[in-house]
Amino acid sequence: MPTGLGLDLTRTSVFLDFDGTITTTDSGVHLLERVGKPEWRAISEAYARDEIGSRECVLDEWGLLPVDEGLLRTVAREVTVDPGFLPLVDGLRAAGAEVTVVSDGFGFYAEEVCASVGVPVLTNTIDWSTGRLEFPHEDRCCPCSTCGVCKQAPIKDAKHHGQTTVLIGDGTSDRKAALLADIVFAKGPLQRWCAMSDVAHVPFDTLDEVRSALVS
Repeated sequence: MPTGLGLDLTRTSVFLDFDGTITTTDSGVHLLERVGKPEWRAISEAYARDEIGSRECVLDEWGLLPVDEGLLRTVAREVTVDPGFLPLVDGLRAAGAEVTVVSDGFGFYAEEVCASVGVPVLTNTIDWSTGRLEFPHEDRCCPCSTCGVCKQAPIKDAKHHGQTTVLIGDGTSDRKAALLADIVFAKGPLQRWCAMSDVAHVPFDTLDEVRSALVS
């Protein structure tokens, strides 16, 4: 059955950003504010100005955090999840849509939250035995080749398989993906960027609003 947007969800792939979209605030920023060294702010500002890519940004910021898995997981769990996340996922999957989370942060909290609801996630990973931040979903063949997680790549793959693509996001790391997705739901900084860049989008504040638009 088509949605209010005219989508056939059985032929739709939905990609959700994690920090600031699924979570109510950015868990990476929360970690850095709580237990990181203050130099992270200059790194974040350079990323926002497009002076560095997200891979360099997240790697440098990771170096400013203590490699203490127990501490970092405890602090990350202080960040709450939008209560509309599970109803959105359940509604989409019940209607036949594919749902994937794409996150270009530190990864471990996104993996934990997504595992709890059985949603696949493409994200950076931590090797806790070495303290190394790793990038299993980077794309060095991409023209920019600067992201930790290439959010364009899974959208391209879905389009190649005839899927309609939906992006739901809020931040700088979602901009390139927003240029490719068929439908973009945007909040916060991404919404402002889409408006300034003349990128068609549906503004939202909560995931309940997205569910109302996508799941009839």
